[in-house]
Amino acid sequence: MTFYTVVPIEQMFEGAYSSGQQAEEVMICGMLMQVEPLEGRQARIIRLLQCPLDKYLNPAFAPGAVIDYDK
Repeated sequence: MTFYTVVPIEQMFEGAYSSGQQAEEVMICGMLMQVEPLEGRQARIIRLLQCPLDKYLNPAFAPGAVIDYDK
C-alpha cells in the first residue's frame, strides 16, 4: 500500500496499536452484549451478541450508547 501524503507516518498510525481498555461481555436486561467499561457504573456498548431481534432497532442499545450497569 502506498500513501501519497505530507503527513508523517507516525501521525497517520497514531493510536492504531494501542490496547486501550479491555471489552467485557455482560448480561443486561436479558441481552448478552460486549461493553467497554467507563468511569463509575457506566459502560459504552460495543455490540450486541445475543438478544431478541427487536432490540437491535432500539436506539438505547445501539453501539456507542452509554448504559448503567453493575459489575
